Amino acid sequence: MEKILRVIKLVKYKFGRLGPGFITGAADDDPSGIATYSIVGAKFGYGLNWLALISLPMMITIQEMCGRIGMVSGMGLAGAIKKFYSKKLLLLATILLMFANVVNIGADLGAMAASLQMVIGLPFIFWLSIVTILTIVMEIFVPYDRYSRYLKWMGLSLLVYSLTAILTNQNWIEVFIKTIIPTISLDMNYLMAIVGFIGTSISPYLFFWQAAEEVEESIKEGKIQEFEETPEVVEGEIHHMRKDTAAGMFFSQLIAYFIMLTTASTLHTNGITDIETPQQAALALRPLAGNFAYLLFAFGIVGIGLQSVPILAGSVAYSIAESFGFKEGLAKKLTEAKAFYLVIGLSTLIGALMNLLGINPIQALFYTAIINGIVAVPLIAIIIRIANDERIVGKYRSGKWGNIIGWITFAFMGSAVTTMFVSILRTR
Repeated sequence: MEKILRVIKLVKYKFGRLGPGFITGAADDDPSGIATYSIVGAKFGYGLNWLALISLPMMITIQEMCGRIGMVSGMGLAGAIKKFYSKKLLLLATILLMFANVVNIGADLGAMAASLQMVIGLPFIFWLSIVTILTIVMEIFVPYDRYSRYLKWMGLSLLVYSLTAILTNQNWIEVFIKTIIPTISLDMNYLMAIVGFIGTSISPYLFFWQAAEEVEESIKEGKIQEFEETPEVVEGEIHHMRKDTAAGMFFSQLIAYFIMLTTASTLHTNGITDIETPQQAALALRPLAGNFAYLLFAFGIVGIGLQSVPILAGSVAYSIAESFGFKEGLAKKLTEAKAFYLVIGLSTLIGALMNLLGINPIQALFYTAIINGIVAVPLIAIIIRIANDERIVGKYRSGKWGNIIGWITFAFMGSAVTTMFVSILRTR
């Protein structure tokens, strides 16, 4: 018993040391991610398993660049672009982020509301109002240090997919083969699934969020007082940030992989290849949860949604605040950063209102992932450039392998998006 307690204490200590990198990784599996991975597994079985493997180093590399920019410069991405690059580049980055994030917020809120309606009943608009108000209140009125702890623990709700994938009947030989050997197809739906997968894994809002949160950590630790002040950074801190980021991205892709395995072995094998409703997505959890499948699915969607929607809105607020010189930061009270929190509230409300258009919530999540995949391409090129600019990161520029993987990521995502558009045009 004493040994067990020591192990629990050690795990709690290690988990407690994880910071913005792990939070970013957990937030990567937002409702849009859960829906996208579920749709991919249901439609293509194990056919896209390989994406989880090859996207992992890409995610780690790009997010490490974002974290290093924030940690070393004391600025978020928008702040760095504003100070050292053209206004046109700043405007492009901000508009792309705002568009992708507001759409993502709307899709996530819609899925959360639809999941609650599925389990409890009552009108969709009622639950949409509840989750919208709750997410705004959490980010505005809960202190950042306490809120960040909540975010880490809420991310663990996704582990239910791991258990389900392990307990269901998997063809493990086929799983292994499909994971290490890519399957290539020029089918339009297949290409859209690739763009959606990488778009929800390597998402624009995560770029801006992690850079800003590294600055928040410096403020919380007393290194600096405000954004745009340059903190003192040592190599050990950079090393810890990299481990933190790698842990978050690994957790993210592990969950994504298990979601695909779960839906492939349950829905796909039983002929359910198109997911249109939350009820169909919840069926994947039935082998483990039985009649509680809907409850577990709803809890996962709502729990991770409460984590990711504030991050989506927060990343927009960081970008706008840095672009226009507003006071910013989740560590600040509402009275200290009114414009910053106003952007959070407005972006969340605008996203919520999108649900009044009557769009299918599951399909909205999938198409949101595709939009993220498109928008991420130019932003990645900007990030690689900033992460190698001595004026911003000083001696902590990207290494050889970081740059190689970064440009491979840019080329891979750019090629996937281009090929998808060509395929769409050919089918018309």
